[in-house]
Amino acid sequence: MRFSYNKLWKLLIDKNLKKKDLMAQTRLTSSTIAKLGKDQPVSMEVLARICEALDCNIGDILDIIKED
Repeated sequence: MRFSYNKLWKLLIDKNLKKKDLMAQTRLTSSTIAKLGKDQPVSMEVLARICEALDCNIGDILDIIKED
């Protein structure tokens, strides 16, 4: 299985935010943002901080894609 954060990027666009705005609101490092950009797994704490900052749920920012 793999992760997709495409919903997160769309949500940022919808809220007229940039990645640097997300970093400022959540105190995420550039390496964590890079992991998200490469669809790599991040901790639940990171996902919770993003959800809190954007006032959304995990399903609004993350898809889990099952691979055969």
